[in-house]
Amino acid sequence: MAEKQATHGSSNRLTLYICIAIVLAIVLAVGWPHKAVQLKVGGEIFLSVLKMLVVPLVMASVMSGILGLGDVRKLGRPGLLTIVYYLSTTLMAVFVGLVLVSVLRPGDVQIDADTLATSMKAGAEKAEMAADKGVSSIFENLIRMFFTDNLFRAALEMDLLPLIVFSIVFAGLLTVMGERASALAEIITQVFDALIAFVLVVMRLAPLGIFCLVAARFGEANAQDQLGNVLKQTGWYSLTVVLGLAIHGLGTLPLIYWIVRRENPYRFLANMAQPLLTAFSTASSSATLPVTMEAAVVRGGVSKRASEFVLPLGATVNMDGTALYEAVAAIFIAQVVGVDMSLFELVVVALTATLAAIGAAGIPEAGLFTMIIVLKTVDLPVAYVGLLLPVDWLLDRFRTAVNVFGDTVGAAVVDDSFSRD
Repeated sequence: MAEKQATHGSSNRLTLYICIAIVLAIVLAVGWPHKAVQLKVGGEIFLSVLKMLVVPLVMASVMSGILGLGDVRKLGRPGLLTIVYYLSTTLMAVFVGLVLVSVLRPGDVQIDADTLATSMKAGAEKAEMAADKGVSSIFENLIRMFFTDNLFRAALEMDLLPLIVFSIVFAGLLTVMGERASALAEIITQVFDALIAFVLVVMRLAPLGIFCLVAARFGEANAQDQLGNVLKQTGWYSLTVVLGLAIHGLGTLPLIYWIVRRENPYRFLANMAQPLLTAFSTASSSATLPVTMEAAVVRGGVSKRASEFVLPLGATVNMDGTALYEAVAAIFIAQVVGVDMSLFELVVVALTATLAAIGAAGIPEAGLFTMIIVLKTVDLPVAYVGLLLPVDWLLDRFRTAVNVFGDTVGAAVVDDSFSRD
């Protein structure tokens, strides 16, 4: 009991230090932007260390979770509930976004001609970087995402879905083999425990790394006079996205948590402060995964089995914030160009945004590329993506935090479906 209280106390202090680091970073970025930009290398090193841990941690955690079940057939119900939860919450997030953008109509606010011309040029350049994809290709790509012909290349490119599939199948076979694979199963468990210990060491440096990340990114925006001007130009759009994320993150997800667990969801939210702050700082749910897994078990009361299986999968396919953002952005652009969308087109946007968000990588600003898929589906001009570029880096941090919180709520909700014998 004393050891658990000590762990919580240490975690509380670390969360406080991270909060202080973010505040100091923003102050430095506003007051001395050019000095803040020079800290970029420190933030990149911290992000690289986190990303370095992702692939081995995902594979070891999923395998450890399957081995912990004792019988691979027990995975059926938790696995099904996990997928149902992810799809349901993503659709709920999209619905919230569509309602808000339809009521507030941020696209009706006039944007000056020079800003519009510059934004369209930037958007056209961004669109050229994205592949020409349609709705039919989304399903094909989603299926292909589960498989790879080279595990090492998938690991190199942080392509997590095929690694998760391989880990589930491989660990499932080990449970069937029984005593013949007991030594290998023990090694996998020990590797996972060692990686978690490594994560705890890295997190001691988190305040410094997060300070460098936030200071450099905000300082860069301030040095280019983007921070103030951009928020004025697309203020209503930014407000709509942040408000939608707040409703989903502070309303929908806590309500689901309370209905299933009958516990205070906001206490759970407070316990997840560390991964949420890290998600805001890194803008990457994959990079935040090591922190999320540690916090969910130590502070959130989620079992290791649920954490090891649900969270790695969630960091790859559960993108509530991204789906909401893409739905709002599509309708915003439609309003800017004066297109009134029918109910059918709104449904198409909702479904496409959900699928595109699932296919989005857990890396910074990946949602911009899947956004182009949504726009092309309903024949909206992709060049208008340029209107979103100036604020995307900032909104990306908010939506990543919601993505990560959705993962942790999912692990808590599905937790009881895992056998606890």
